[in-house]
Amino acid sequence: MSRKISVIAGAVVLAFTAGPALAAKCSNSSKGFSAFKKDFAVYAKQNGVGKRGINALASTKYSPSVIKFDRAQRKSFKKGFNAFYKLRTTGLAGPAKRQMKRHARLLNGIEKRYGVQKEVLITIWGMETGFGRFSGKHDIVTSLATLTHDCRRSAFFRPNLLAALKIIDKGWMKRSQMRGARHGEIGQTQFMAKNYVAFGVDYDRNGRRDLVRSVPDVMASTANYLRGYGWKAGGSYQPGSHNYNVLKEWNAATVYQKSIAKFAASIAR
Repeated sequence: MSRKISVIAGAVVLAFTAGPALAAKCSNSSKGFSAFKKDFAVYAKQNGVGKRGINALASTKYSPSVIKFDRAQRKSFKKGFNAFYKLRTTGLAGPAKRQMKRHARLLNGIEKRYGVQKEVLITIWGMETGFGRFSGKHDIVTSLATLTHDCRRSAFFRPNLLAALKIIDKGWMKRSQMRGARHGEIGQTQFMAKNYVAFGVDYDRNGRRDLVRSVPDVMASTANYLRGYGWKAGGSYQPGSHNYNVLKEWNAATVYQKSIAKFAASIAR
């Protein structure tokens, strides 16, 4: 999941970015990371983060492996469409169809409520984490702090770091549970932290939005995200359509959008 606007989302992002400008300077190395954390802690406090969130930030260490992965992934999205599609969808058709059958009742209910076709949700689920098998084991706060400190995309990661600290501070997830991919993505469809807050849904009604262990919450939250960016119920999601453009808000890489559209159509038959 990459760039993840509804009125609700806009309000949340505004709340997370309000207040004085962040004084912390970015760096393309570990230099200044301790000073960055101190400055970000001040910023976080000004935006309502309490002791638990601040302590989570303080415990992080700069991660060179996160930066190395970031640079390598940037290159992977430069593959041609055919190579990328093969890489991300080979062997996925059978499991995708089985998951769609297994969760048919759930998916039908979500499609009725949010308007997002079941094959699109199944495709995203499969392409992101192999249906929850590979959601990542990396420390999300460390990843987000490192990437916010890094100069390449600090503006993108800053609100996500702030959101991650709020998630911990509010008790929605324990620090020990904040494990995911190296870019800080959370759960089975890889939500960034600010989108977890803005679009997470407690679809199974157990009192919490669990995008790590609850398939109903994962599927409903993914559908809610797409609807939040203007998905038209039942509309085409092929290139040139309105819904295809909404997929750009899921992932900015054209090869990823095209892959979702192509694979979803193939399992819908």
